[in-house]
Amino acid sequence: MDPLASHGEVMVYETPDGALSVDVRLEDETVWLTQAQLTKLFGKERSVITKHLRNIFKEGELDEPSVCANYAHTGADGKVYQTNHYNLDAIISLGYRVNSKQGTQFRIWATKTLREHLVRGYTINERRLSENRKELEAALELVRRTANTLPLTTEQGRGLVDVITRYTRTYLLLQQYDEDSLVEPAGRPASFVLSIAGARHEITRLKYDLAARGELTDLFGRERGDALESLLGNLEQTVFGEAAYPTVESKAAHLLYFVIKNHPLTDGNKRVGACLFLHFLEQNASLLRPDGTTKLNDIGMAALALLVAESAAAAKETVIRLIMNMLSEPVELAI
Repeated sequence: MDPLASHGEVMVYETPDGALSVDVRLEDETVWLTQAQLTKLFGKERSVITKHLRNIFKEGELDEPSVCANYAHTGADGKVYQTNHYNLDAIISLGYRVNSKQGTQFRIWATKTLREHLVRGYTINERRLSENRKELEAALELVRRTANTLPLTTEQGRGLVDVITRYTRTYLLLQQYDEDSLVEPAGRPASFVLSIAGARHEITRLKYDLAARGELTDLFGRERGDALESLLGNLEQTVFGEAAYPTVESKAAHLLYFVIKNHPLTDGNKRVGACLFLHFLEQNASLLRPDGTTKLNDIGMAALALLVAESAAAAKETVIRLIMNMLSEPVELAI
């Protein structure tokens, strides 16, 4: 047995077809792989992996000491070596550069596994808390403070804790989500209308940013017919003379959901959806709290887009209500 198992948890990742199996280290609220394992996972030469990792650090996309750690690892010869391991942030960044289907499958598995691990680590006694709402909110505050003060070594780990605490207010909203009892918040009227010209302008800005980082593909942001224009038009539709989506929260939630799930673009629907979602909130003065802090950071936005992308079609209304409740979170419960 690998001696590192005594210090961290070792889990086996296997591709759905069973063609690839990798021992994954789980420690410090993230997952870790060696360069040799990354080579195996992505199906690339070691020199290619080394080059991409070097560029990721050189370009300042990630800080090497924050995503790289030296752990004991048993080699093929049975000897134990001190070997560099790279965490989930580095693995995700690498996956975008090598564009590997296996890398995408691993990211989804790792995110789910890590979230389950964090949930186990921050479990609250459901029966006791259900007796008193105030006690529930007090426990949420305790979890919030714990998540904010623990020396987490990865922003991905902190972002996943945010999903449990900040963005859903959270244990309470997730409980309501599970029971399909979420209700729409009152919200406020939207003053800004996102036009197709405005959307294209934001997409162009996003493409420039991606091009500067060497992450732009030929198909990114390319519209599929008039799908995007029709989608934006639907946000402004009326029913019996009343707006179908009358509030900032309802329009923003439907905008994010429709762009991600309806695929109006050939490629990049999640990132474009997140971009337009944040732009819409900003233009409606709904992105910041009264104290000037933002309601959604980059990690939280990525987690929210992933939630939408992986949700079942039958859960559409529940997911949209969840997003609306996230946007109307009270300031006193924000991290």
